[in-house]
Amino acid sequence: MAFPPDATLGDAGEFGLIAALTDLFPQGEQVLVGPGDDAAVLRVRTGHVVVSTDLMVEGRHFRREWSSARDVGHRAAAQNISDINAMGGTATSLTIGLGAPADLPVQWALDFASGFAEECASVGASIVGGDLTRADQVVIAVTVLGACTVAPVLRSGAEPGDVVALAGRQGWAAGGLAVLGRGFRSPRVLVEAYRRPEPPYAEGPVAAEAGATSMIDISDGLLAEAGHLARASGVAIDVRTASFDIAEPLHAVGAALGADPLQFILGGGDDHALLATFSDVASVPPRWSVVGAVLDGEGVTVDGASYDGPTGWTHF
Repeated sequence: MAFPPDATLGDAGEFGLIAALTDLFPQGEQVLVGPGDDAAVLRVRTGHVVVSTDLMVEGRHFRREWSSARDVGHRAAAQNISDINAMGGTATSLTIGLGAPADLPVQWALDFASGFAEECASVGASIVGGDLTRADQVVIAVTVLGACTVAPVLRSGAEPGDVVALAGRQGWAAGGLAVLGRGFRSPRVLVEAYRRPEPPYAEGPVAAEAGATSMIDISDGLLAEAGHLARASGVAIDVRTASFDIAEPLHAVGAALGADPLQFILGGGDDHALLATFSDVASVPPRWSVVGAVLDGEGVTVDGASYDGPTGWTHF
């Protein structure tokens, strides 16, 4: 369905927009009933079904002046798919709830949906339904379903003597956010990392197959997520800073802002890297880097000592 370039959601109407959005979402083989009925019906063959829900609120999780609608779509899909990845699974199906002002351009909604669909296509997942409502600002609610072919990896399985390992880039999105917050747009590679994260989608199942004892995705900050693993497992975790290779763009931003670039790695989120524990170094998969150790005790330390810098994002 085509709309005039200046059409708003109020012009399109709820069902006109739903029809246009549905056309953007192809369905995979696991979908028996997709958008258009009261609920979707999915085919589950083997393994475990895993489910997660996440929210994005304009002004808190994204700003339209910082990111295009397509970028926001990529980010919304990525942060949800990453939750399934962190269980050792693969996302298969998603639903989207969109609350938006009536004067929001239709093209924004369509571009958002296109970015969302592109990110989902990268893992072979389908958008199987959703809902629309009027709101004072853009609010996005996503539910994702996935499957694990082996036992899901929880946060609670780490044991003293395990090693802590990282997969994916870390700190880049935080560097990009710091740049945008100061009104700049470079280094561009960091700004793009914030706008469109690149989670290591293949590595969750790889870690599960390799026997990861616990795992989590880094959405709010590496030390904050390490703390979740430590609390759930009843252990202490020590992060070793010498393990991190600080990329040149992070050095550049640190120098420009008068900040230690290591803080972006330790306290930054939104890259959706994976943090996991393994019983020994030999179990760590090839594209993972050992960054710490699991110890007796509780809490998180950095290089054997307490850390007083930022550890991650808090919502309240």
